[in-house]
Amino acid sequence: MRTDTPWSTLPAREHLLAAAVGAAGAPAPVPVLDVVIPVYNEEKDLEPCVLRLHDHLARTFPYGFRITVADNASTDRTPRVAARLADLIPEVRSHRLEEKGRGRALRTVWSRSDSPVLAYMDVDLSTDLNALLPLVAPLISGHSDLAIGSRLARSSRVVRGSRREFVSRAYNLILRSSLAAGFSDAQCGFKAVRREVAQRLLPMVEDTGWFFDTEMLVLAERAGLRIHEVPVDWVDDPDSTVHIVRTATEDLKGVWRVGRALATGALPLDRLARPSGDDPRARAVPGVPPGLARQLAGFCAVGVLSTLVHLVLYSLFRLGVGPQSANAGALLVSAVANTAANRRLTFGVRGRSGAVRHQAQGLVVFAIGLALTSGSLAALGTASASASHGTELAVLIAANLAATVLRFLLFRAWVFPARRTGHQDARKGSVHEPRDVR
Repeated sequence: MRTDTPWSTLPAREHLLAAAVGAAGAPAPVPVLDVVIPVYNEEKDLEPCVLRLHDHLARTFPYGFRITVADNASTDRTPRVAARLADLIPEVRSHRLEEKGRGRALRTVWSRSDSPVLAYMDVDLSTDLNALLPLVAPLISGHSDLAIGSRLARSSRVVRGSRREFVSRAYNLILRSSLAAGFSDAQCGFKAVRREVAQRLLPMVEDTGWFFDTEMLVLAERAGLRIHEVPVDWVDDPDSTVHIVRTATEDLKGVWRVGRALATGALPLDRLARPSGDDPRARAVPGVPPGLARQLAGFCAVGVLSTLVHLVLYSLFRLGVGPQSANAGALLVSAVANTAANRRLTFGVRGRSGAVRHQAQGLVVFAIGLALTSGSLAALGTASASASHGTELAVLIAANLAATVLRFLLFRAWVFPARRTGHQDARKGSVHEPRDVR
C-alpha cells in the first residue's frame, strides 16, 4: 500500500443537513441527492422511468434531489427524449457521452456532480423504489460511505429466471472466494456513495463497463470503508439487453486484474483512509492484539481456499503416486500459494521486498504441516491398510485444521510480525500496522 501520496485522509463522516430554501433572487440550493440513470438506446422506457422516479421522490424524499440521465452513445431517439424531459422538469438533467459503457457514464456524471450523495439505478426500475430512501439514509446520516441494494439478502423478494439466479449467485461466490468480498450482491443496479468518497475512489476504478460496480466495491471494502446493504424487492426485466456470457467473461477478466493489483500492492488504498478517531477499530484496546480480528478473518478465508486446493491436488496426484508422495506434492504447491496470499491479504505486506525470505520461512511452516498431515496418514495406514480414499480425505481435513492453527500462530509471531514505528507511536491511541518488508 502506498503511503507517499499527497492525499490527506478522508474527513470524518457527518450528518448532511437539508438544504435551506434560497432567498428571493438567490441561486437554488444544491440538492442533497443526485440519482443517475445510465441509458443506451432506451427511447421507449426512459420517459416512464423518469416520470415514475420523479413522482416517487417528490412525494417521499425529504431532501432536495436531482435526476440525471447519462446517455452513453445512444443511436436512437434517447438523447432527444432526455433533453425534452430536462426542459419540462426542473429537477431533471441530461448528459450525453459519445462512448459506450455504464461505468464510464457513472464516473463522468458522478465526478461532475455537486450533490453530497450520488446514486444510480437501472432504467428498467426492476428494484422497488421504496428501497431508495433506506439506501441513501445511512449516507446522509454519516453512518456509511457506500450503500448497495442486495437481491441475495435473506429478506429480499426477487422474481427472476433460474439462469440469471444461477449466474448471479455463482458470480458472487467467485468474488467471495477469489477477492474475499464481504458484500452479498455486486451487480444489483441500485447503489449510492458519498461524494467525498467518490472523488477519491473513482480515479482508482479502471473498468468502464459492467464490472465498474464490483471494482468500486472491492476497493472500498479493502480500504476499510463502510458499505451498507439494503434488502430489495426486485423483478427481472424480460426485455433486458445485457449479454450474459460476454458480461460474465469481462467480469472474470476484471476479477483477475483487480486481484493481481491487490496482491502486488499497486493500488494506493491509503487515499481512502478515514481519520483514526472515526474508526473505533483504530483505537488501542489493552490486552487485545492490534488487527487480530481482521487477520483471523483473512487467514480463515485463505485457509479454506488452500485446503480446497490441497485436496484437489491430492486427489489428482493420488492417481499416479502413493498417498505420502501425493500429500507432499499437494501440500508444497498449496503452501507456496498460501504464504503469498497471507502475505498480502492477511498481513498487509506489499511489494517484492522480503518475499523470498517470507517464502523460505513459509516452507519451514510447510514442513511442520507436512509432518502433521503425513504423520496422520501414516497412523491411518498402520491402523487400516485398506482405508478408502474418503477416509484419507477425512483424516487430511482433521490434520489440516490442527496445522492451520499452528500456521497462523507462526505466521503472526515469526513470519509476518508486527513492527512498531515512529509514525505509529506518534498517533495518539491509534493502531497502524505497517509491515517491515525489508
